[in-house]
Order: sequence, then C-alpha cells, then structure tokens
Amino acid sequence: MQVVVLASGSKGNVTYIENEGTRILIDIGKSCSYIEKELNEIGVDPKTIDAVLITHTHTDHTKGLKTFYKKYKPVIYVMPKMMIALTELLEEFKYHYFDDETTIGSFNVKIIKTSHDSLDSVGFLINDSIVYITDTGYINERYIETLQNKIIYIMESNHDIEMLYNGSYPYHLKKRIASDMGHLSNEAASLYLSKLVGKKTKHIVLAHLSEDNNTKEIAFETLQKSISKKDIDITIAKQDERTQVIEV
Repeated sequence: MQVVVLASGSKGNVTYIENEGTRILIDIGKSCSYIEKELNEIGVDPKTIDAVLITHTHTDHTKGLKTFYKKYKPVIYVMPKMMIALTELLEEFKYHYFDDETTIGSFNVKIIKTSHDSLDSVGFLINDSIVYITDTGYINERYIETLQNKIIYIMESNHDIEMLYNGSYPYHLKKRIASDMGHLSNEAASLYLSKLVGKKTKHIVLAHLSEDNNTKEIAFETLQKSISKKDIDITIAKQDERTQVIEV
C-alpha cells in the first residue's frame, strides 16, 4: 500500500491511499484543482480514483466533492445521515453506504464511529493496517483493542490546550473545540497513541493541526514524550503541502 496525506487542517483535508490497483481518497476538502495537481505530481491520474470515503460533511472535508465527482465519477462512500447534508451538494450521484465492514476493491474498510458535531462522523481501520481518525472529541474505549498494533496511525492532534485557552478565539468556540464533540488535543492524541502503538507500528502522521492553537514542534514533542517505542517515523501533516509517500 501507498499512503499520502495531500492536505490536512481546518482549511481542507484529503488523503490518498493505493493498494493493488485500487485507488481511494479519504475526504475531499480541497479544491478539485488542488487535488488534481497533487495527484498528478505523485504520478496518479485523477480519473483513476475508484472511490471517495467521507468521514463527515463539514466543508473542510467535502469542499471539492461536487466538482471532482462531476469530472471523474468516483463512487462516494458515506454514512446514511450524511446524505442530509450531501444532497445539498450533489443532486444526483452514485454512492454506497458503509457497512460496519466494507470491501472496496482491494481494501477492507472497518468503520470507527467518532464523536464530532456532524451527523454520523466516522474514522477508518483499513486493511487491518491503517488507522485514520480525525475530527473527534474522544475515541470510544470499545475501539482501543481493535485499533492496537497497526502499521500506520493517521491521528488528529488538533490543538495545544494552553494555546487554545490563551488564544483569541471566542469562548464558545474554545469550548466547542475542547469538548467531547470537538477535536483531540495534542495531549489526548498522544495518550491514545501510547495505548495503541505496538511492535508492528512504523509510522504516525499527526493530522488536522490548528494553525492558530498549535505548532508542529509542540505536537511533535508532546507525542515523543508519550510513546516508548522510538523507531517510529513521525510526520506532521500540513495544510497546503503533501506528506512523503508512505509505503506499507
């Protein structure tokens, strides 16, 4: 498998994954032109994208969906309640609902229900190797054992708590971000990862960092202090710059 986070942050999120000829995007929250450019630069023709998996319907995860779908017609995978929002974007498109476990070409995708202020928000466990979780206030304990000892973790590390509460955001927004329906702080993400990382783990990608309430240095240092396994490649995903290609 090949994994590239094409963009990650409050202004747009897209991740590309390829396995044995099947090509998918997780979310499509950047413009179609941005996604085309990034895919072409890693040698991927956008028309070869088989499917787009939507984690939730906030704009930073769906911004490019309408244009990309009209041009390339990938199958869109969603949770049922997401359609309330998505039908406003696309009057008619080909979609499938996720099952608890869904086969998409060479991918096996298991749903991880997340806690966010968006209907039916989810993360994914892909091919029992890749954990993808962003935009959640917490991870339900019932998933911890299922998610342990995977090769790649793409995990939200949204904010530094001190920076958030000392920052310029209005109080109601600070409260929302820090709530159980908001986003994982650096400390929370690092605590979860300390429980999840195992012998098989090779890569951690810290994702969805706030540009106002976090820095890559703080996120990196917080994680390093929390995990005992040191032979792990740690990548900080950026808003307008793709990561390296991660080989699994």
